[in-house]
Amino acid sequence: MAERTGARGRLVAFEGVDGCGKSTQARLLAGRLGARYTFEPGDTELGAAVRALLLGPGPAPSARTEALLMAADRAQHVDELIEPALAAGQWVVTDRYSGSTLAYQAWGRRLGAAALAPVLEFATGGLAADLSVLLEVPAALARERLGGSDPDRLEGQGPDFHARVAEGYRELARLDPNHWAVVDGSGDVDAVAEAVAAAVELRLGPPG
Repeated sequence: MAERTGARGRLVAFEGVDGCGKSTQARLLAGRLGARYTFEPGDTELGAAVRALLLGPGPAPSARTEALLMAADRAQHVDELIEPALAAGQWVVTDRYSGSTLAYQAWGRRLGAAALAPVLEFATGGLAADLSVLLEVPAALARERLGGSDPDRLEGQGPDFHARVAEGYRELARLDPNHWAVVDGSGDVDAVAEAVAAAVELRLGPPG
């Protein structure tokens, strides 16, 4: 694990539409930095149960219920995994964080950012990502990358929903350029990884 003696670690969140390649890139960056890799929803025992409710084949939650379940998963994620690692001086790379709730539920589900902002503040205990990396890809490429997989409840939403999600991400990055880095995710894996690493080092410097 990357450690910063006498200092807290940094939190890097990967964001983007399904099929953008963020899960691959998050793992690659974590390996490159020696950071703790984690993901949402579901990277705690409690979170795995929440993930099944959110994305599994059972009854579909309403939009507000979906947002609150996402927040519950994040609260457990922060308390159990993220905050202890940061307090110990480790860097953490997470595949999805608060930006996902805003893009998917505020924009995608049309719940509105103003309604969800206090929910996110409570769920995270005020812990924001030091940097959110948005991987942008054309919608057609994202669909192509997902073509061979069995879609979960959110992946299976229609193109209008995913267009709103993409719009939400772009707006989040536009409104907070100091804490968001936008990287073209349409290239090959190695090229995107180099671009991501350069963006993270430019904004946060190297671990250590």
